[in-house]
Amino acid sequence: MARTARTEDRRSGPGGLALVVVDMINTYDHEDAELLVPSAREVVPVLSGLIDRAREADVPVIYANDNFGLWRSHHGELLDTALARPHADLIAPIRPDERSLFVVKARHSAFYETPLSYLLWRLEVGHVVLAGQVTEQCVLYSALDAHIRHLQVTVPKDAVASIHPHLASAALEMMERNMGAHIRDAKEIDFTRARSGT
Repeated sequence: MARTARTEDRRSGPGGLALVVVDMINTYDHEDAELLVPSAREVVPVLSGLIDRAREADVPVIYANDNFGLWRSHHGELLDTALARPHADLIAPIRPDERSLFVVKARHSAFYETPLSYLLWRLEVGHVVLAGQVTEQCVLYSALDAHIRHLQVTVPKDAVASIHPHLASAALEMMERNMGAHIRDAKEIDFTRARSGT
């Protein structure tokens, strides 16, 4: 997966890049969770570092998260619910801070019937970095929806967790080939350069 385009290309404005964290505020009590947890455990330290670097560069960090079927919950309740479950150690290092933005979703894509498109437009974002889980499900569908909205997409392959590694590999290839996504290691994403416009 060797593409040469840089992460900071095609910004739409001074805040042209955002980090979107998909479904990482998670109770891990769903079907296939036992297959997902080991992958999430590998991803969390990388994702934590990615979030920290985005915050340091003043790049928006947007959490797009399922509502666990709790239709009267807001993001604080979702976070509290996840932190009260057995895998709270996977949540604490990547928890939202006071500057984080939050979109509650009900289906696979972070864009499906959520205000994410409008939020990105208001932030003048033309390029999203998609991280989180599950690579072959919600990350893939979110990347497709970003692509059809003419957003540039980067996926840090070591900051996305999967249930089925062979499907995750196929999903990354699909994102790269069919959606023009840039597949990178997290350490290659330079939020500072992207933010400064260089």
